[in-house]
Amino acid sequence: MIEKRATQRHRVFKGGTVTFEGSGVACTVRNISDSGAAIDLENPGLLPHAFTLSISCDNFVRNCRAVWRNDRRVGLAFMQ
Repeated sequence: MIEKRATQRHRVFKGGTVTFEGSGVACTVRNISDSGAAIDLENPGLLPHAFTLSISCDNFVRNCRAVWRNDRRVGLAFMQ
């Protein structure tokens, strides 16, 4: 498989929250880089195209957009 990412992602296993339309959904952050991340969600089909990802243990908050989805995992790009 050819790597297309601009920056290398680092494997993590952290609890996060996806926020959109005034509600929050728990997720698991599986990998992260300066430009994006991959998260696992119970029902990724309900996730809108743009949302906010928060990782409270790291004081991390980023606006994101979904770039790919499969089964329970969603690939994110952080918006500048």
